[in-house]
Amino acid sequence: MPRSKRDKKISLTKTDRKGLAWKQRIIEDIKFCVGKYPNIFVFQVQNMRNNLLKDLRQEWKRNSRFIFGKNRIMQIGLGRTKSEEVETDLHKLSKRLTGQVGLLFTEKSKEEVLEWAENYWAVEYARSGFKATETVVLPAGPLEEFAHSMEPHLRSLGMPTKLEKGIVTIYSDYTVCEEGKVLTPEQARILKLLGKPMAQFRLTMKCSWTKSGGFQLHVDDDINDETLADSAMEEDEAFEDNNSDDD
Repeated sequence: MPRSKRDKKISLTKTDRKGLAWKQRIIEDIKFCVGKYPNIFVFQVQNMRNNLLKDLRQEWKRNSRFIFGKNRIMQIGLGRTKSEEVETDLHKLSKRLTGQVGLLFTEKSKEEVLEWAENYWAVEYARSGFKATETVVLPAGPLEEFAHSMEPHLRSLGMPTKLEKGIVTIYSDYTVCEEGKVLTPEQARILKLLGKPMAQFRLTMKCSWTKSGGFQLHVDDDINDETLADSAMEEDEAFEDNNSDDD
């Protein structure tokens, strides 16, 4: 009789990992995009959401390309110093690839992109660590929007709930969060269950580079563009040597 495959176990040691080939592909993609697109932006993400970034990639795919990956890999693609850079002054973009940032390669004009970024935002649910933008208080009484099966879960999140005649009910006033205070994981889950988004997904254009105009800074910082990043290169190479199995 053939052996059942329903409970077949797969060793995690056999799964693929993002190694040198994956890193090299990102680097080559960036170099290709530098040659293809006339304008490049370094953007910073507020309240990152993968699904919204995926939507933007789909919306802009006709004449643009978003690349969002490990900063040090993107830095290598652009060139971290004057001697490495693919085009003049691209190392200035590379220096600003810090934090939660990405690259936008586009055929759209600089003015068009900056205006779009200024006005674009999407409402999202806040995560733990986010500061509440308002105070939310639930008065004692029934919560008819929740099925009776949700009551144990609501109680586990700290809400003073019980079932009364099959209806989820709060038996005392409950403050979910207070304006200006950092949300806990439980508070963030409750706000999502209540359908109360508090965060905004936004992109801020830190700086840009155009083939016709070169580098331009759009958000002030304390980076010295005249100083080469040789020390940073040495530190990064040492990091790679010591952590070659981590990626």
